[in-house]
Amino acid sequence: MKQYHLRDLAANTSDQPMMRMEKERYLYGAVSWAEQRDRLGQYYALLWDDTAGAGQGDVELIFQYQQGGTASVVKQMTKSFPSSTAKGVAEFAVIGDDYFKGGKVLTWKATLRRGKREVASRQSYLWR
Repeated sequence: MKQYHLRDLAANTSDQPMMRMEKERYLYGAVSWAEQRDRLGQYYALLWDDTAGAGQGDVELIFQYQQGGTASVVKQMTKSFPSSTAKGVAEFAVIGDDYFKGGKVLTWKATLRRGKREVASRQSYLWR
């Protein structure tokens, strides 16, 4: 899992080149200040590989998370892939109004399912 927190829009020349590149990648195409503001937040990229189970059911990647401003509410995002898919990358983003109203993501859990079977799961330290 790869995490990135886009906190501000300032172009800091003191940033490391790789960090500057990540910021530019997430802001690419956002012209107005409002478009750029809507991209502030937290990004998660989940890399998965289930070559052994390819063709044995559709793949579902579930990202559950809790934010600082929403108390104990568990929110969920899901990405689906066809059964022939053996590996891939799924990106999830908590950005814009969801980020500004709900606050920073404090804890998360990612689950990979193929059909009805749970293949893998990974979670942050604070997940309940």
